[in-house]
Amino acid sequence: MTALSPAELEARLRLHHLPELGAARFRRLMDAFGSASAALSAPASAWRALGLPACSAEPRRSPEIREAAARALAWLESPGHHLLCWDHPSYPALLAELNNAPPLLYVAGEPALLERPQLALVGSRRASAPGLDTARAFARSLAGGGFVITSGLALGIDGAAHRGALDVSGATVAVLGTGLQRLYPNRHRGLAREILDAGGALVSELPLDCPPQPGNFPRRNRIISGLSLGVLVVEASPSSGSLITARLAAEQGREVYAIPGSIHHPGARGCHQLIREGAALVERVEDILDTLRGWQALPPAEEHSSPAAEAHPLLALLRAAPHTSEGLAAASGWALPRVLAELTDLELQGRVAREAGGWVHRVG
Repeated sequence: MTALSPAELEARLRLHHLPELGAARFRRLMDAFGSASAALSAPASAWRALGLPACSAEPRRSPEIREAAARALAWLESPGHHLLCWDHPSYPALLAELNNAPPLLYVAGEPALLERPQLALVGSRRASAPGLDTARAFARSLAGGGFVITSGLALGIDGAAHRGALDVSGATVAVLGTGLQRLYPNRHRGLAREILDAGGALVSELPLDCPPQPGNFPRRNRIISGLSLGVLVVEASPSSGSLITARLAAEQGREVYAIPGSIHHPGARGCHQLIREGAALVERVEDILDTLRGWQALPPAEEHSSPAAEAHPLLALLRAAPHTSEGLAAASGWALPRVLAELTDLELQGRVAREAGGWVHRVG
């Protein structure tokens, strides 16, 4: 389709703000009337004939709905603010495959990221310290290998995933369960700003001023998985929302990965359940890269077997002096994705650590 006329854009925003008008009903109106403008002009009887409730139809011409659309239009006038419509070529292709794809996506930041290969990394809000370290390390390697890291800006694993991508100046997308003008949790307002400052993006299907509501967070999970090639779950209880994301990913035909843990750790039970249900067990970054090699933005790492721990070339370089990831790639002659994958394994083994923007050898 061509760019929307101002009248049609305003009409879509008005539809979007109507109560109880979700993706399926929005699309039903568009299919029936051909445009949002025509839908708004149609008689209430035509809406009833489509099975739409009176609470959706009655306020469509109200001052409150018009004002909400006007506020959204004013928001769109600011630099870095975008609205993606499901029937426009700029709408993310993978997400558009879903039957319940959001009719509108508000995007702050760089919308082109939504068309790049993405991997979702999710998990518990109350993750253990090792779980947070694992999530951040995997995100660093995957982002360094060219993937956009997509998560939900929540406390715990989500935040660690975003920060891991930022550690290596990688790209990351946060999909919110609130409107973009009601960032949640409050503790991650600074992280949201860092994501935008680094060229990332914040995404929501919800009206800009929509507050935190429990039902909206499971709903946003379909967007996290729908945008991504695969979903990696790091730590999760059996009742975690992360398992909802993983199961949605499986239903959407995406890859599902899970990192196992101790049988004594409650946060590992959700991952073990996913593995029993068919998720790929992940111990190393290359377990993921091997299944997605064709999507990598950078050249694939050469085939190799991990050197013995004491003879590891990267450890030898780090014993001599701290290095950045790029410095290690130059000194070793290895491709950067391979270096990042090896560093992640060494970090998980406790043999290296990231300090002051570089890597150091950890003794003992």
